[in-house]
Amino acid sequence: FNKKIFSFRMNFIWVERLHCLFIFCFLLNSHFLLVLSGRDFYSILRVKRDAEPDEIKSSFKKLALKLHPDKNQDDPAAQEKFQDLREAYEVLGDQKKRDIYDKHGEEGVKKMDDGGGGFGGHDPFSSFFGDFFGHGSHEHDEETPRGADVIFDLYVTLEEVYKGKFVEVKRKKSVYKQTSGTRECNCRHEMRTQQLGAGRFQMFQVRVCDQCPNVKLERQNKILEGAGRFQMFQVRVCDQCPNVKLERQNKILEVEIEVGVDNGQEVRFIGEGEPHIEGDPGDLVVKLRVQPHDRFERKGMDLYTNVTVSLQQALSGFELDIVHLDGHKVHITRDKITWPGARIRKKDEGMPSLTNNKQRGILYVTFDVEFPRGEFNAEQKKQLAELLAQDKFEPKVYNGLQGGILYVTFDVEFPRGEFNAEQKKQLAELLAQDKFEPKVYNGLQGY
Repeated sequence: FNKKIFSFRMNFIWVERLHCLFIFCFLLNSHFLLVLSGRDFYSILRVKRDAEPDEIKSSFKKLALKLHPDKNQDDPAAQEKFQDLREAYEVLGDQKKRDIYDKHGEEGVKKMDDGGGGFGGHDPFSSFFGDFFGHGSHEHDEETPRGADVIFDLYVTLEEVYKGKFVEVKRKKSVYKQTSGTRECNCRHEMRTQQLGAGRFQMFQVRVCDQCPNVKLERQNKILEGAGRFQMFQVRVCDQCPNVKLERQNKILEVEIEVGVDNGQEVRFIGEGEPHIEGDPGDLVVKLRVQPHDRFERKGMDLYTNVTVSLQQALSGFELDIVHLDGHKVHITRDKITWPGARIRKKDEGMPSLTNNKQRGILYVTFDVEFPRGEFNAEQKKQLAELLAQDKFEPKVYNGLQGGILYVTFDVEFPRGEFNAEQKKQLAELLAQDKFEPKVYNGLQGY
């Protein structure tokens, strides 16, 4: 009977071990399936697999601007999306890495970066046994240090914003280059304690380093004596790394001024900033500054301009063309009397939208009136009085500033209605402003 119980227990133990082995194989197989699948960098960059390098570069620029976390602060996944985009371009933008990715997927690129080591820094054995026996490592990867961002202003014209343009920017970029000699980090040995089970500990010595250049994290596996007993621990080790020197290279970057871009908009070039000896270079950030325009003032998607016409044109009517930012002409016809300060709207003649270039704002045109110089004689004044028919108008005195020194400013009350052809002819003879050319200018500059 005791032999049967012993046999039953042994069988039960073997069943448990086989069960554990089955779970381990299942998890390991799942890990390899995940490794083989990886991320689809072509889909992330929204290009075909046979896309040319210029297509990949152009798509990355547009997506980087669209998906940047600074522009998507309400999206909790914005940082992750931008990181995926950045890593996808780092691979597909490098022909050597792209070839490896096409043949072996994302894991192949990781192996190349890690020098061909195993699982690209992740150890499935450590994850399995650490979780199974309850003493796994909870270490998180340290954030990769980055160089400083380079930020500068690029001044653009309103015409360039209206039409869109690519601008070449030349700069000297600092890069690290390998040079002769080696250097070693300051390392030391420390004692560590590892719990193997209830009341069971082991002490071992590890070599550790301070936070200094050229330190990498290696994972080592050690099998202890006794069947089924494993211990996983990590050791920081130093490399014998080649020395580097700082050089400056001439770099030409192409900055896209998108149609309808806002003043102060940032264009970011990933990895084009200052280098970091221990990590990745920073970014180059170009801030677009739209210069003031002599004829148009921009407010959002709307444009504002002023037109000065003669008194004769204001009273008799006129036609004129305003040359727009891309050269096309906006035609204006006025048959009615045009008062000083009168404003008209031209729909779809404003700035194009950044997100939808077919959608445009409004052009607001405000009119000023140029009065004739000199004086009229008695006969001309009599004729004007008959034409304008404003003998009964009483001047109005009002507070136009409310406070301060007393200044007297005159406004002009224009007649109501319209003049007939004969009256317009008489006005033209009296005012003598036939040669006056309407002036288009920015009347809101600085407001």
